[in-house]
Amino acid sequence: MVQNQKTPNHNNSTLYISPVVNKKNDLMYVTPPNPTTATNKLLDTPGSNKSTSTSSFFHFDRASNHNLHDRANDNLLDDPLTPVDKLRLWRHDAIMQHQYKTAEFIGDKILELTNDDANDAFWLGQVYFNQGNYLRCKHLLTSNINYQNSISCRYLAGYSLIKLEMWDDALDLIGETNPFKNNDTNSTSSSATTDGGIKLESSMCYLRGLIYANQNNFERAKECYKEACMVDVKCYEAFNELIVNNLMTPNEEWEFVMNQLNFRDNLDDNNNDELIKLLYMTKLSKYLNTDKFNESEHILREEYELQENCDLMLSRADYLYIQCNFDECLTICEGILNKDEYNFDVLPNYLSCLYELGGKNKLFLKAHQLAELHPINPMTWLAIGTYYLSINKMAEARKFFSKATLLNPNFGNGWIGFAHTFAAEGEHEQAISAYAFAARLFPGTHLPNLFLGMQHLQMNNLNLSEEYLLASYHICNSDPLLLNELGVINFHKNQFDKAEFFLQEALNAAKNLNSDSKTWISIHANLGHVYRRANQPYKALDCFNQVLKISNKNDANILSAIGLIHLRLRNIFQAIDVLHDALAISPLDPIASDLLKRALEANKENQEIFTTTEKLFQLNLPIERRKHESRLLKQRQQQQQQQQQQVRGGENSKNLATPLTTKVRDRNIDISNNSSIDPILFGDTTSGRNNNEELEGEGDDVTLLAQELQNGEASTDDEDNDEDIMDIESD
Repeated sequence: MVQNQKTPNHNNSTLYISPVVNKKNDLMYVTPPNPTTATNKLLDTPGSNKSTSTSSFFHFDRASNHNLHDRANDNLLDDPLTPVDKLRLWRHDAIMQHQYKTAEFIGDKILELTNDDANDAFWLGQVYFNQGNYLRCKHLLTSNINYQNSISCRYLAGYSLIKLEMWDDALDLIGETNPFKNNDTNSTSSSATTDGGIKLESSMCYLRGLIYANQNNFERAKECYKEACMVDVKCYEAFNELIVNNLMTPNEEWEFVMNQLNFRDNLDDNNNDELIKLLYMTKLSKYLNTDKFNESEHILREEYELQENCDLMLSRADYLYIQCNFDECLTICEGILNKDEYNFDVLPNYLSCLYELGGKNKLFLKAHQLAELHPINPMTWLAIGTYYLSINKMAEARKFFSKATLLNPNFGNGWIGFAHTFAAEGEHEQAISAYAFAARLFPGTHLPNLFLGMQHLQMNNLNLSEEYLLASYHICNSDPLLLNELGVINFHKNQFDKAEFFLQEALNAAKNLNSDSKTWISIHANLGHVYRRANQPYKALDCFNQVLKISNKNDANILSAIGLIHLRLRNIFQAIDVLHDALAISPLDPIASDLLKRALEANKENQEIFTTTEKLFQLNLPIERRKHESRLLKQRQQQQQQQQQQVRGGENSKNLATPLTTKVRDRNIDISNNSSIDPILFGDTTSGRNNNEELEGEGDDVTLLAQELQNGEASTDDEDNDEDIMDIESD
């Protein structure tokens, strides 16, 4: 009767039930002729004995070197193998070479020969699982009570149910909580596996997290993933789910890796604990502890010579992307794709950089390539949607983003792209719904809350917008885009001190950004508007001039703001010049048009004031000129007296007068009777006429102007105009 293999416990991996490793564990207690050589031999991959009849699949380079090994050590493994063990080796080698029909043919016979041994059932289930026959695998592993008591069989049966998306059944089989958590003191992060593999307990926790995540219970999923990593730090699948899906905040990520994971005790070989910890640190959020990230990357590059490793290059690309350094990030992404053309992990950064830099042709080519080769991958439809988003075809982009979310309902990038299409068209309600769903998928990232705050800001819901932005700020307080939005919120609430604080913080966070990036330009422009509203015009002009100097093209809004500042500073000519430039860029800009109209009116008033000043200067006559006018006035009075005497002397000749002289006499009588009328105005005498001609065009106009100035008619008050100018401050 064939002896069954020993079933492993939760502290072991499936390597424990490998056909040769199981035999090796028994032989480890046999003292070989050469302990060092024997140990190396015992740890070889199953089926790697150096006889010519053995498959060379595992060691191609050593297939002809078997004579170099001690013959006694070869016999050490060859002699104890039973016929069933040799069948198991055959099955195992077939699995490793993906010859599943062979493995199925032999595995079924082995299971009958061993009287339904649970470990042999596990390997036959592996064959079914690898072929995609998940229901057959689940049926096999749950058909016998012995199989159900095996942890490895339960793990594989649960994984099959997950593949079938039978979440409730899978959770019932695996359990809602870790049953080994309090049963064994060795089931902690301080114990390592005896065979160097991944603990089955950790793998079960990982599956439990997958189930909760697909049930949208992300908090429970996060706890299960964290427990899987603490049970065995080698369970990278669980760690990757935590990081990629942003289930933890940046602070929680660094706290978890630095203080909660015990790499030294959890790894069987302490020489690798530093390497694994450094690799994990490069995967963490780059918003915090950038010095530690740079140090870890430097050690991995210099000491471990991993500078060409794709994962390390991807971490550097993530770091550059959050700094909005899209040019260098794109260069690294293209380097990764040159080495590994079908690396899907780099595609989100690659597609985003192409969108930001306007690489429409490359977007089209990549999307076309993915559509041909990977039509059922959600990343393919994300790429297609990004291309249509870049050419402003929102309806098509929305359709393809939606298809990406249908292929994977938990695909957060697809949901954010889907929301962007609504936001671009001003459909805020639909955008808010999509962003809110993305916030549920990514509870540890600040981006969905940031986008929600931006949408409510556009809807003028300032209080609700501030709540979302502050929630995002509590998750990540070092994102320059978020700090910029907080500054904008406080600007609209007329809290200019707080607005200046957040925008200055944004500048500090963006100190490593390229000065020509959109983020840098936006922050400086907004800070200029804050200074403008806070009555600090010269600081505002400095900010606006920096923006115009760095940006490749002039912005009509920035030029209008500069024109407004010059108008308030009474620099009328500069204001007119700048506003003309603004209208040359955007002829239909209503703000620039209104400001230019006011500037021209102010310029006209300045000209009138200048003319009035000249007339007032003319009133400042020399003293001798005034004396001359006084003498002329006396002469005029004397002439009037002489005329009156002549009139009195001519009364006696009234009867001899002709009608013409009568008319003259009657006119003179009228003048004498009306003392308020100046006789000179009628021009009766030659001397009087000459004197009037001498002052014509001088005295009359100056007298009239002086009278108007005394009455206040020629003066203007600019206060109303200033108030109108102050009203034009919309950004």
